[in-house]
Amino acid sequence: MSNIVDARGLSCPQPVLMTLNEIKKVNKGEIVVLVDTDTSKENVSRAATTQGWRVKSIEPEGIGYRIIVAKD
Repeated sequence: MSNIVDARGLSCPQPVLMTLNEIKKVNKGEIVVLVDTDTSKENVSRAATTQGWRVKSIEPEGIGYRIIVAKD
């Protein structure tokens, strides 16, 4: 079961901070991050990568995006 970070409706840096908090909590596995702006999509993807996580997929969802990051 993936952990979900719902950061829709929030502006940066909030989605990034929420994602980083979740990364610290779970340490490995999969996290689904929901955002609704291109800026948040880019920033969350970059932040996860700098923490050693990989971006598995970015899919349009509703008016935003579903980003799946993973770490083994």
